[in-house]
Amino acid sequence: MIQRLYVKDFAVIDELDLAFGPGMNLLTGETGSGKSVIVDALGIALGERADLESVRGGCEKAVVEAVLFVGGSAEALAILEEAGIEAEDGQVIVTREVLKTGKSQCRINGRASTVSMLKEITDHLVDTHGQHEHQSLLKTERHINLLDAWCGEKAALLKARVESGYRELLGYERELCRLESDERERARMLDLYKYQAEEISAAKLVPGEEEELGEARNRLANAERLYSAAASAYELLSDGDASAVDTLGRAVSELEGIAALDPGLTPLLESLQSALYAAQEGARELRSYRDDVEFNPERLESVEERLELLRNLKRKYGDSVEEILSFGSDLESRIESLENSEERTSELNRSIEKLHKEIMQLAEDLFGVRRQGADSFSKKVQEELAGLNMPNAVFLVQQEPKALDAAGIDSMEFLISANQGEPPKPLAKIASGGEMSRVMLAIKSATSAADKIPALVFDEIDVGVGGRTAEVIADKLALLSKKSQVLCITHLPQIASRPGNHYCIEKQLHNGRTVVRVRSLSMEERVEEIARMLGGANTTETALRHAAEMLASGGS
Repeated sequence: MIQRLYVKDFAVIDELDLAFGPGMNLLTGETGSGKSVIVDALGIALGERADLESVRGGCEKAVVEAVLFVGGSAEALAILEEAGIEAEDGQVIVTREVLKTGKSQCRINGRASTVSMLKEITDHLVDTHGQHEHQSLLKTERHINLLDAWCGEKAALLKARVESGYRELLGYERELCRLESDERERARMLDLYKYQAEEISAAKLVPGEEEELGEARNRLANAERLYSAAASAYELLSDGDASAVDTLGRAVSELEGIAALDPGLTPLLESLQSALYAAQEGARELRSYRDDVEFNPERLESVEERLELLRNLKRKYGDSVEEILSFGSDLESRIESLENSEERTSELNRSIEKLHKEIMQLAEDLFGVRRQGADSFSKKVQEELAGLNMPNAVFLVQQEPKALDAAGIDSMEFLISANQGEPPKPLAKIASGGEMSRVMLAIKSATSAADKIPALVFDEIDVGVGGRTAEVIADKLALLSKKSQVLCITHLPQIASRPGNHYCIEKQLHNGRTVVRVRSLSMEERVEEIARMLGGANTTETALRHAAEMLASGGS
């Protein structure tokens, strides 16, 4: 249910705040008063596309906010729960902002959301029907969706399985087509992959070897300098009477001789002894390092060649030895896939045949559900038409087989005969706008009952009707309002006088600019508004009395 609609800087609306109640909510106003703008704003709150024209001139952005009650829709609550959005007290607040730069934002209960998710939620909450949908009813591709809505959960589950299976089937067929049509490309890629895999395999790469090779190259390239420095350091530490080891040894001997005389020298003696031991150990290691320095130009050349090989492989296959090895492993999988393409082709053909049989069985089951539903749907719509002052109307659903697609193996078209003795014809053959309005309302009444949509929006669906037909349409809308919330924009007094909340839409000048204002009407104001609708600009006493009588009798 739509509980509240707040609009700011949208088209010719500077700001308005509307609270709607359950049951019937009537919106009236003179032609051009801005009724369609309010419907457009509501549409944006419900997830319709927004454009730059939505932003009021001179403003940075347009804001539309709606408070929706979702507590009665298990489907909408499930979508919200999956998205991690809590509907406190069964309510959600939807906010859409349209910037003049063209960008837009969507939030649900303050959390960023996609417009597609918003639309998915509101599709379970609000059903909108306007004048333009008369034309959409003429599109036969919509008829199957309307019938499926009538058929209910069984049709919905079968349709979802058919659609899912058909998409999977298309995926298999596309893969098969690629395998069969790209044989030359497959052979070329197989040769390339094998060459690359052989090049990587022949290198016999070892993880971490690049770092080891780099260190070895540095040692081999600087062998002379390393040897000279190690030899000089060893000579300073241990070779000769003035070496550090000999000098420290004499110093230790001197202190050992007097340490007994002065115990305070013991810590110093221990420090020098440690230094002597460290110098002796360092000298031994330097001698070993000096003797191990390798002068080997051939080994250096071999290391350089190996590093150059690694650089070439890195340029082609990765930034490190590990990445090159990973690329080589991936190549093996690609080669195996290409070499097994014939096997994959056979596997795909088997999968396609099996899946096609499964989908066809589901589609045949769906065909039967639709055929059965078409009979009851036709009867229901025909009953609704009789209640809309078309007692002789005949309504049929024509079901024809077709090639399998995501919707199944059948197509639908609604046929109608408005006059007794005339054969049923496609809806497009209906010339009368009044008849089309009644057919639309009959279908809407039938499918709304099946869908259990909690809110219905009707935007001037009464165009082209009057007299007795207007009264029966008003009766039908009033009946719908007992089961669902109804928002109805109308120009007919027969509808406007039905019990419910009544709002008057007006255009006014404010600070030199046109703005839209909406007033909730008292009973006295409703009399005046309906009298205007009856008599035009010059409201007469007769029109006022007639309006009061219509309101008193509930519009009948």
